[in-house]
Amino acid sequence: MIKQAKKGNQNALSLLLQQNYSILFHYLLKITLNRSVTEDLVQETMLKCIQKIEMYEEKAKFSSWLISIASNLYMDQIRKQKTEKKYNEQIKQARSLKWKAAARNEEWSELLDALCVLNEENRIPLILKHYYGYTYDEIGRMLKIPAGTAKSRVHNGVKFIREELEDHERKRGEA
Repeated sequence: MIKQAKKGNQNALSLLLQQNYSILFHYLLKITLNRSVTEDLVQETMLKCIQKIEMYEEKAKFSSWLISIASNLYMDQIRKQKTEKKYNEQIKQARSLKWKAAARNEEWSELLDALCVLNEENRIPLILKHYYGYTYDEIGRMLKIPAGTAKSRVHNGVKFIREELEDHERKRGEA
């Protein structure tokens, strides 16, 4: 049946997915502890399986292959949630700083807004380079990264800041 599915036989693939649905569903339910998330992940896993069936190597059971796809999708989802949570926390902290600056009649620039949404990986080297004048070698030593990586992160940070400022300027022009 697997060979037929790999050759494009949709009935064989459909049967394979039906036979393994229960295993996949109960596995995901145990790791997510959330029926709605489980249902979404089962659908994503089945879709990914349909798209990639020709890549299945018959070294492991088909159910094992489905479970590995589902596990990877779930881990991606967890990473994305952590990233979103971290981003939302940065925005919250930036708003707090902005509010405090306004309360003390201090200036808050669009540049600071852009720095607030830049990820730490690029923000720290950018600040060290452009605000404090450290060399890439010094930044690399401070952050325990190669100088080339520091240079790349500064470059990516500058590029991001420019895009943010251009976007802000464009929005202001539309208003």
